[in-house]
Amino acid sequence: MAHAPRSALSLLNTDGRAHPRENALAFVTIALGVVAAVSGFFTGLHALASWAGLIGVLVGGWGQMVSATTGERFLLVIGMGGAGFGLYMGIVNGGFLG
Repeated sequence: MAHAPRSALSLLNTDGRAHPRENALAFVTIALGVVAAVSGFFTGLHALASWAGLIGVLVGGWGQMVSATTGERFLLVIGMGGAGFGLYMGIVNGGFLG
């Protein structure tokens, strides 16, 4: 028996209901985590890394409070890890202001 292909959002909405706000928070946290982690490696981008990391941690924390499924929480934790790493690297390289 062949199974229908599953979309990426179906992995987040495992309870069968749509969660557009929670999914958006998860994807924004992932994006901010990637930006913060990558820019944290460059000393000249310390302000970007710091701000993206701080906003990513805050958005991810709010997303954890309102998340409805385990898939959303998984993405939020991964994104918050990247955002936290970028935040720390940005602070070490010069902080929020420049």
